[in-house]
Amino acid sequence: MCVLLRASSVSPHAAELMQTNVKLWVPSLWSLFLSPQFKGQANLHVFEDWCGSSVAQLRKNLHFPLYPHVSILHVQFSVSSDDNSEFWVSPDESPLNARLLVYVGQLGTEWTAPGEFSKFRSQSSKSVHLISSRRYYFEILHKQDDKGSDHVEVGWRPFLPGLKYEVIDSAYISLYTDESSLKMNSVDHIPQTLASHSRPSSVEEQSQEHSHFSSQHGADMLKPDPRDTFYSTPMIQASHLENVLPACLYSPTYVVKDFPIARYQGLQFVYLSFIYPNDFTRLTHMERENKCFYRESPIYLEKFGFYKYMKIDEEDDDRPFFFPNPDGKYTHPLTHRYTYTYTRHIHTHPLTINFLCCHRFPGRGGRVNPMDFELLRSDWNDLRCNVSGNLQLAESEVVDVLAQYMEKLNERNGGIYTLLRIINVEKRRDSARGNRYLVELELMERGRNVVRLSEYIYLLLHRGRSPAPPTSTHPPAQPGPVMLQWRKDVMVHFVVPVKNQARWVQQFITDMEELHRQTKDDNFSIIIVDFESTDMDVEQALRESTVPRYEYLRREGNFERSAGLQIGVDTIEDNHSIAFLCDLHIHFPLNILESIRKHCVEGRLAFAPIVMRLGCGSSPLEPDGYWEVNGFGLFGIYKSDFDKIGGMNTEEFKDRWGGEDWELLDRVLQNGLEVERLRLRNFFHYYHSKRGMWNAQNKKTPKGGG
Repeated sequence: MCVLLRASSVSPHAAELMQTNVKLWVPSLWSLFLSPQFKGQANLHVFEDWCGSSVAQLRKNLHFPLYPHVSILHVQFSVSSDDNSEFWVSPDESPLNARLLVYVGQLGTEWTAPGEFSKFRSQSSKSVHLISSRRYYFEILHKQDDKGSDHVEVGWRPFLPGLKYEVIDSAYISLYTDESSLKMNSVDHIPQTLASHSRPSSVEEQSQEHSHFSSQHGADMLKPDPRDTFYSTPMIQASHLENVLPACLYSPTYVVKDFPIARYQGLQFVYLSFIYPNDFTRLTHMERENKCFYRESPIYLEKFGFYKYMKIDEEDDDRPFFFPNPDGKYTHPLTHRYTYTYTRHIHTHPLTINFLCCHRFPGRGGRVNPMDFELLRSDWNDLRCNVSGNLQLAESEVVDVLAQYMEKLNERNGGIYTLLRIINVEKRRDSARGNRYLVELELMERGRNVVRLSEYIYLLLHRGRSPAPPTSTHPPAQPGPVMLQWRKDVMVHFVVPVKNQARWVQQFITDMEELHRQTKDDNFSIIIVDFESTDMDVEQALRESTVPRYEYLRREGNFERSAGLQIGVDTIEDNHSIAFLCDLHIHFPLNILESIRKHCVEGRLAFAPIVMRLGCGSSPLEPDGYWEVNGFGLFGIYKSDFDKIGGMNTEEFKDRWGGEDWELLDRVLQNGLEVERLRLRNFFHYYHSKRGMWNAQNKKTPKGGG
């Protein structure tokens, strides 16, 4: 019989959670047919630093079940656990046939004492027929949080009244496979079973069809958006956009070229863009933890709620109002001359208001004041609030700009285009000279073909500040890079320095393979700079992958992020391609390549997308976390621009990291480049432990995208 056990042991380590989640395989319940050298042993896999106390939370761990932190041996089992556990059994020795038999809890709040076999109904199974001459595969999954003492045991007994459970002895189990000589990314031997990827709510559900575990989550960002897959729509013919609008010089007033910037002052010169329609990047489900979107302090809101925003209406006259009691008599509950509208879920002042009843009289208003909190926000890079989303662009402004543009487009092309949908509009405000827009539209061409348009246009303000028609970003007859025009097929290079992060390196490669498979986009490559990793053969993993292009560079010595990025960019031969300075631990949306290309313009524009940091126990399907508004470690820039500003500061940040991204930002801005700053949907930084990153000599821990 084979067992996959995930147990949990907890101990504090370096002021961090050390939550251990274990998996263990054992292949037989009959000792005569066991491999003698593996008898009494089991494969025990430990997954550290992951929150929660339920097995369902364990399954959300990106690296479960393939990439444990520790692989060791274990001997004894039992049928009770603290906290949750599941016991899966196959009718034969095939892992693929394993089905849930018994379990302790599902919510993470349930637990048993050692050897306590009858606390929950779900702990006891129906009779299972086993033949002594055969082997059976089984698994145990166990999850323990960072409190209490962990234990998990599996017991058995003959199916007869009065007999007690006995812990399965080591004589009846043996090692599933020998892992002693395997590298961390060697995972072909690990069974992929329903136990690892499914959470049935009851044993009875085992006869039903199973699918990958997913749950409903409150984040609006999870709902489909046309932006997510717009890259797959065929592009409009470039010739149809020529001379649609007159050319003009693009020279925004907020560019700080040659302006002296103090160390890390560049953060003050980064502005946010406005977007339309709403992309729901505001983390409304996280505002209980962070109420910075509203202007009151969290302490005030907690005590008084939104009382300040509630409207108090004066009565029309001073006549008292009486309310009938059940006995027919009248009472006068309010002695002052105001009525208050009470709204559920809004806290009221605890001292001055005492309601006997709420009543709205005909003709007397009660409505909370209408509030548009977006009007309170500015395009400054707000470093205090990490749950607010992208700034919202007014619909009336979008309609006005697009009406002018569509009129000019059809004048140029004989009226062949019909606007189907406004997919995305991004505005960078320059009230002194003129606003630029990235316009992305879904159009019907000649009533037959659906095409996409994705172009920058510029609404120039004349001296009298009256808006002129939108102006094109297509190059004029004279030479010179005077306009904004993004290249649809430019090569994007993901540059990642690594050291002994096998599970994350393998995940990164797998994600890049999936990006290529889904988008069919061949115009990207990954460049991995490896600082003598010993836990996996990175080069072999790249060689065996299906990524369209890769470069493997090996560097001796301690890990240096700045040096690793510089080495990677130096290998890029085409100066007119984009380098995306990257980290591990990143989940990329499928539109990441086009997002990088659209927001990088050679000599003009670099891109610093804002990533959402997932909290411990969270996943892309259940994204609890915050936007990393301070970090600029994920950065897209043309190779020519990167070289022009001097590249990474490899001397000052030789033996430490944390601040190298801000220092780079200072020089990017001083060289006259804009930096586009947007929150990207479904762009996540996975939660991970920082223990062992990357070696003991580093003086600082990673920040930003680290």
